[in-house]
Amino acid sequence: MQSTDDVTSASGDHAACEKEAGKGLFARFLSYYEGEMHLFVADLVCSLAVAAIDLSFPQILRMVSRGLFREGPDAILAALWMLAAGLVCMYAIRFACRYFVAFWGHVMGARMESRMREDLFDAYERMSFSFFDKNKSGDLMSRLVSDLFDICETAHHGPEFLLIGIVEVVGAFVILATINAPLTLVLAAITAVLVAYNAWANAHMKAVFTKNRVGISNVNARVEDSLGGIRVVKGFAAEDVERDRFRKSNDAYLVTKVDMYRAMGRYQASISCMMGGLNTLVLVYGGWLIAQGQMQAADLATYALYISMLTTPIENILNFTETFQKAIAGFRRFVEILETVPDIVDAPDAKPLEVSAGHIRYSGVHFSYDGEEEVIRGLDLDIAPGETIALVGPSGGGKSTTCSLLPRFYDVAAGSIEIDGQDVRSVTQKSLREAVGIVQQDVYLFDGTIAENIAYGRPGATAEEIREAARLANADAFVSAMPDGYDTQVGERGARLSGGQKQRIAIARVFLKNPKILVLDEATSALDNESEHAVQESLARLASGRTTLVIAHRLSTIRDADEIVTIADGRVAERGTHEELMALDGTYASYYRMQFGSKAV
Repeated sequence: MQSTDDVTSASGDHAACEKEAGKGLFARFLSYYEGEMHLFVADLVCSLAVAAIDLSFPQILRMVSRGLFREGPDAILAALWMLAAGLVCMYAIRFACRYFVAFWGHVMGARMESRMREDLFDAYERMSFSFFDKNKSGDLMSRLVSDLFDICETAHHGPEFLLIGIVEVVGAFVILATINAPLTLVLAAITAVLVAYNAWANAHMKAVFTKNRVGISNVNARVEDSLGGIRVVKGFAAEDVERDRFRKSNDAYLVTKVDMYRAMGRYQASISCMMGGLNTLVLVYGGWLIAQGQMQAADLATYALYISMLTTPIENILNFTETFQKAIAGFRRFVEILETVPDIVDAPDAKPLEVSAGHIRYSGVHFSYDGEEEVIRGLDLDIAPGETIALVGPSGGGKSTTCSLLPRFYDVAAGSIEIDGQDVRSVTQKSLREAVGIVQQDVYLFDGTIAENIAYGRPGATAEEIREAARLANADAFVSAMPDGYDTQVGERGARLSGGQKQRIAIARVFLKNPKILVLDEATSALDNESEHAVQESLARLASGRTTLVIAHRLSTIRDADEIVTIADGRVAERGTHEELMALDGTYASYYRMQFGSKAV
């Protein structure tokens, strides 16, 4: 049974999801600075200190060149010692500030990235099966890893570059205006052109960077699909087919990359040209002012130093556009997932499921995967407590869908499914799925030890409880015979174990979970005779005393079921014991004769 805290947590997740959906993009981004404000403020203070020190050096040089070197040698030497000591202190402070910005600023960004990744993973975990039916795993991985890196680089460098840039640019303009106002006005006009061009270029590059993000996601999806099915690829000698598919995705990504670099090249070359024009104008116009007696040569030298200080932060900000645009594209994709409200959520007043007997009832159930073509069409099915019901019928008839609707992997479009009189939509998903144990044909084992995979049925189980579950599943003997026993690594998806071994570990996992209701979906169809016998024996032990739904194409495995139900066209076509259905001479009898011959009974 689920605790009150679990209910509160589930309701809280949904409420948080809806709250997040109402936030603006910028407000959502700023929210990730929470908890890091001390580092953020310190980072900005250090950035300001660096900017102030950089601004002061040309001015110190100007003052020294104008007054100090006109003094006597002793006075110059004494002043130089004082100047050196002051500069050493200044640059020691600058060193400490730059270190803080480079180290703690990046730590702040990394922490924000970590929280974003957790939020995104939590969002994935909230989603129902239909979400994963529509989205590729490679794309979801790309959003989780690649996109977030650029986002958090921007979280760190964006405010830093912006603050330093503003302070240095404004400070430089103020100082330059005191040196020569006419030349500064010309400089300001060119800077305004730079800013306007940057805004125009950013708007045009946004689409290019978004396409690039989609492109790398498609490459990741293709790699994940090919490597995940590598045994099928090898089995069909289809390496060339997979290479062609990958090259198409890779070439499409290359096109987006070329477009991105073309836009960046055009942008950076234009900025560089404008910067060159700015320096040329300052030199020529400044020289003309000197020739006219309106400016001193020393002032032009100081002016040139400040020009460099002015252009550097401008270039930093403008060149940061690439990372910024990548971050915006990635953050939009990040927010797109966070704003996706799961189509299956707990009702506001959902309560934990209380299974007293295990009575299951499907009443007038309708369901469609795409919202158009119905897979289940008015299904009515009543299953008594502790009864084992076998579902048979043609492929696509709705057997697996019927079972998937029970734990609310999908929601019915009409009708209802009840467990002991409780509609599955009125109880919490956690308690519902804790009450239903599922053993499938395609067993998924996580990369780890055998013990860890069995304990997945009940985290925190003791070693003795794990071993007992394995014994009940006829797995203890082969596990104990392995060199590392229960500490044996199973490999990715259980690649180091046989099909029968994986199946028995999956059954042990359900034994440990100890659910009140059991679903067996083609659990033995892919096994050899010896493995099937061991698995069937453990399944029979597992089903004892539990309400059980069995899907099987091998009809020999279900003859002893309490009742057999034929599902066709999304409805119950026949129902009865093996003998009753054979006497009825309908669909079940036809299937049975196809497998065992015309004289089989």
